[in-house]
Amino acid sequence: MAFITGEVPFNPDTLPAKVVGIAADVGQHDSGLHQHQMAQLLFAPKGCMTISLEDQQSVLPPTRAAWIPPGINHRAIMRNVVSYRSIYFSPSLYADLNQIAALDRIQILSVNSLLSALIERMAFWSWDMPSQEQSTLLALFWQELQLAKPELLSLPLPKDQRLSTWWQQLEVGHTPPPPLNIMAKNIGASEKTISRIFSRDTGMPYQQWRQQWRLLAAIEFLAEGKSVSATAFLLDFSSDSAFISFFRQHIGETPNQFMR
Repeated sequence: MAFITGEVPFNPDTLPAKVVGIAADVGQHDSGLHQHQMAQLLFAPKGCMTISLEDQQSVLPPTRAAWIPPGINHRAIMRNVVSYRSIYFSPSLYADLNQIAALDRIQILSVNSLLSALIERMAFWSWDMPSQEQSTLLALFWQELQLAKPELLSLPLPKDQRLSTWWQQLEVGHTPPPPLNIMAKNIGASEKTISRIFSRDTGMPYQQWRQQWRLLAAIEFLAEGKSVSATAFLLDFSSDSAFISFFRQHIGETPNQFMR
């Protein structure tokens, strides 16, 4: 394994090992758009990060894991101190595991205590460890990974050029998307046109998309240590109770329960 910093370039494809683990503690960091030939499991026991694709954005909160298939252009953005483990796998290791091989897009997965312990152990494996010494734990890892439940922590992005400037401003400012009537005035298009663009490009109506954006932003703010009150204010909720009700409706837990 290697304990790295955000300033040290790292490319797992240059190593001969079929399983490569790394560990890191970084502050603000932007990996830039990149891809690798190995699949990646990214796990954050501390801190929160955003994983961006050309047409999707996902949030990876603490104690969840992201499965990133090989050949996928992606970018990881860390806005606060993040402790993470990253394990890279040769596709030949899971070619016969249909449930794993079928994960052809980035997915955020729940992580139980056993899977967490396996990730921690594998992140610190020696890169030249003989494969027979890895086989028992690796078999258990694949078993647990196939049981991990996906979590709806991703947001499809609209592709229409009329929204490109708006999306860039939204991404930089991290301010909530406005209601549909205000959104239409800002873009200079009708509400019907905006609704049609979002349904076509993201598969969801604008209002549903806006609520999903607020949910992912809420998880980021809470993971950064912001209070429930501060998060509710930043995301334009009318009250703390309205935000807690919204969060529980989508996640099944209160904000405090989720972050614990």
